[in-house]
Amino acid sequence: MRSIVTKACVLAGLGLMMAGPSWAEKTSAPNTLSEKEKQEGWKLLFDGKTLEGWTGFRADKPGKGWKVVDGTIARVEKGAGDIMTAEPYASFELSLDYKISPKGNSGLMYHVTKEEATPWRTGPEIQIQDNDGYDPQKAGWLYQLYSSEVDATKPPGEWNNLRVLITPEKCATYMNGVKYYEYVKGSDDWDQRVAKSKFNQFPKFGKATSGYICLQDHGNPVEFRNIKIRPISSGK
Repeated sequence: MRSIVTKACVLAGLGLMMAGPSWAEKTSAPNTLSEKEKQEGWKLLFDGKTLEGWTGFRADKPGKGWKVVDGTIARVEKGAGDIMTAEPYASFELSLDYKISPKGNSGLMYHVTKEEATPWRTGPEIQIQDNDGYDPQKAGWLYQLYSSEVDATKPPGEWNNLRVLITPEKCATYMNGVKYYEYVKGSDDWDQRVAKSKFNQFPKFGKATSGYICLQDHGNPVEFRNIKIRPISSGK
């Protein structure tokens, strides 16, 4: 595993690395859009009150373990299962806040399809976890594919902002305004990394150019809020 720069160093230089409206221009109230965001084409995926617009994997409704709690989508008990958007997305910019429990683990997947038994067999996963937990794949990393030498996460119980850009030309991930990495999905470099990962046994992994956005139930408490997306038209 690559060495991780201390959080103190990262936070000291954070002002030089901020990016995106979801970090630099936070709206005053959770689960709302600023006028600027509306003009830029952002829309909410979570209204702060209901699970409207979300389903379970291969199910019409989210599992009973997902609840709306104090303006968050919260995994609160067993029987949750993975939760995903009702609509698929191709190219987009996505921003969300998450709060993970101590030693907790979750994930954000994109371009998920229903062709395999589990979402992670088709959709690449951006890890969400307490970095002091057991998994060597750290928060913000694209699971077993792309990592970061810095750790810009805040500790369990505090809110982190995760922002991702997904287009055919470039994909990128930012944690609390700090750019972690970028890549081109389907490139030679991508294919080589997939071939060396556990995903090499799943021929449909990472192949879809459009799919559902999925939040993972990994058996631990986790909360999400300010889930917003800006669809990007082809060629932009």
